[in-house]
Amino acid sequence: QVQVVESGGGLVQAGGSLRLSCAASRLTFTNYVMGWFRQAPGKDREFVASIRWSGSTAYSSDSVKDRFTISRDNAKNTVYLQMNSLKPEDTAVYYCAVKRYTATRYDYWGQGTQVTVSP
Repeated sequence: QVQVVESGGGLVQAGGSLRLSCAASRLTFTNYVMGWFRQAPGKDREFVASIRWSGSTAYSSDSVKDRFTISRDNAKNTVYLQMNSLKPEDTAVYYCAVKRYTATRYDYWGQGTQVTVSP
């Protein structure tokens, strides 16, 4: 069973930075996509960014793309989300997920890590 574990969340003031990490283990396939999602209180979970095994990336919006950077270390099956210029509206539980490149949905999810941005 694939395991996905996030780390790096915390409390930061507006304008600050955080770096989230996500390690996937027990993967039995190589061409996969790792993504970050977030869920704020009272809101639906939303896509933030993703990265393929090849390194190609996708972001939810220009605002996210201008402030966040997703990267990965294939040797470690680890993905990172560098978040700069954080805003209070970025406050959410951030989830990491993994799917096969050909899959239509993410099958493996982490437990989430809390990111809180104070004004």
